[in-house]
Amino acid sequence: MTAGGVTPARADARRNRALVLQAARSAFEEEGLGVPLGEIARRAGVGAGTVYRHFPSKEVLFRAAIVERIELFTDTARDLADAEDPAGVFFRFLSSVVRLASRNKALCDALEAAAAGRFEPSPRVGQDFDDALETLLGRAQQAGAVRKDVGIADLRALLAGCLAMERARRGAEPEGGPDGRMTALMCDALRPMPAITKLPSRPGNRNETRCAMCGAAMTVARTGRPARYCGGACRQKAHRARGRAQ
Repeated sequence: MTAGGVTPARADARRNRALVLQAARSAFEEEGLGVPLGEIARRAGVGAGTVYRHFPSKEVLFRAAIVERIELFTDTARDLADAEDPAGVFFRFLSSVVRLASRNKALCDALEAAAAGRFEPSPRVGQDFDDALETLLGRAQQAGAVRKDVGIADLRALLAGCLAMERARRGAEPEGGPDGRMTALMCDALRPMPAITKLPSRPGNRNETRCAMCGAAMTVARTGRPARYCGGACRQKAHRARGRAQ
């Protein structure tokens, strides 16, 4: 007993809780909310009863497993609130959230459900993330880089949709194009004027180059002048873009 009359949690109980939470993060990241509690108990090396003693339902455990991840996003957004180049900061932050969360099934499920109003990690955590994201959005709008009619609800829905599209594209076309293609299209849709979001280059084989317009892979010709575009459609788009810029 402590001086206040409260018995501290036993060391083994704290250890078991930490093991369950660690196993839950891993399992939910791989399989999402559909993973059985029995599988989490197996990964943690404890019995199902131990899991229920610390977390009375799978939803409670799921919330605990993702809260830390969302708080990390929130802290990053807060750190960027006064950074220079608000437009670049805003789009880089969105891209980072999608890149990191798209590989985490738990975050995908949580953000998708939250955008549809079916889930809230906790009143404080969810609101804190929205507030931090809305600050970055407002600064980017003041800089003229984002459409004025976009609100935080729109942004949450776009993030959830983009996560789903990135995962679907990766599963269907693992070699079908540069990583982040769907994210780039989302960012372009947020801009007030037609623009193209340039994806970071990634190393390829020496016999491959990419279309300057859409990023699709092209085979380098053995002779003649190297092509810049994958076909006539992209060539025409580039021509129209140059005309608007003049």
